[in-house]
Amino acid sequence: MATKLSVNINKIATLRNSRGGDNPSVLKAAIDCQRFGADGITVHPRPDERHIRYSDVREIKPIITTEFNIEGNPLEDKFVDLVLETLPTQVTLVPDDPGQLTSNHGWDTIGKADYLKRIIAVFKNAGIRVSIFVDPVAELVTAAADTGTDRVELYTEAYAKQYHINKDAAIFDYIKAANAAAAKGLGLNAGHDLDLHNLKFFASSIPNLEEVSIGHALISDAIYYGLENTIQLYKRQLL
Repeated sequence: MATKLSVNINKIATLRNSRGGDNPSVLKAAIDCQRFGADGITVHPRPDERHIRYSDVREIKPIITTEFNIEGNPLEDKFVDLVLETLPTQVTLVPDDPGQLTSNHGWDTIGKADYLKRIIAVFKNAGIRVSIFVDPVAELVTAAADTGTDRVELYTEAYAKQYHINKDAAIFDYIKAANAAAAKGLGLNAGHDLDLHNLKFFASSIPNLEEVSIGHALISDAIYYGLENTIQLYKRQLL
């Protein structure tokens, strides 16, 4: 089966918040992304609500007809409460700091194993699929399996930076990490800085890739190509 495309709509919220009001509408963006072929909608609310607001998450949930993925740091009680209230299809746990511009590292699944086991159990007991953000390190992926998570999401910034220099070297650690996930029976997602240039090679090289979450590049491309066309362009890279 083709890898699923989950569209992260944070950047729609960033544009809206820059002027106040509700233009562009985050809710309409979620509805349209699904209508245009997205397999899921991703949001990443942060404590300062600088893009997606907690109220957005509550408003979006009832209109989801595909999959709903909420990303965030579970160290924030407010985030945990929101996830348990809205019950998304998937929660992706990301160890970002409150003031961080964007996610820039994965979990230490060895050093934080006890904490991850506890918080993952909270979400799984509520019937929510859990994915945790990890760097492309086979040992960390192997350790992730012991936390009880359903999936890992490979942090792909390093791949994206090296892709135009040496794509075979760029993908090497990710293949090892993917094989480690498969050996432990973990589902596999990926995301961060994937775009129309590097996505096809990544998806065709990584075994058992179930889902990619893409926001910044896709929304930027939509300025030039239109949202519907852009979603279809990205989905073609995943065939």
